[in-house]
Amino acid sequence: MTGTTSDPLPHLGPVDHIGIAVADLEESKRLYGEVFGLRLVFEEEVVTERVKVAAYDGGGMRLELLCSTDPDGPIGRFVAKRGQGIHHVCYRVDDVAAVLAHLQAQGLRTLDDAPRPGAGGCQVAFIHPKSAGGVLVEISQPPAEGGHA
Repeated sequence: MTGTTSDPLPHLGPVDHIGIAVADLEESKRLYGEVFGLRLVFEEEVVTERVKVAAYDGGGMRLELLCSTDPDGPIGRFVAKRGQGIHHVCYRVDDVAAVLAHLQAQGLRTLDDAPRPGAGGCQVAFIHPKSAGGVLVEISQPPAEGGHA
């Protein structure tokens, strides 16, 4: 949600989703779908990130189960080092490039110099945990039309 004329700074919008790293996608889908009773919104593979994503309706935001397709991918390394659990918090924004530039201008360390494609046709960028109180933060701009945002 970008700023208004009285407040020109770009702002983070509502929480879009929480990314949860899992070792076994089918087992985790059973837990979230069958046991917890959450509705599966979409499932896809993000080849560039070497991850399969199963997204569930979390009541106003999504819970995205992230399962690595490659042990050397970001999620594979995360699970090997830290185990399963919360990987990141994602905030929805209107203009990911503007918010990213603003955050970088404020001295925050980012993992991305420019937005890149993410799940559901979104454009995304990540803020390094060392600049965000130990939390990996994703900012995500939904696609103009379609997609899963």
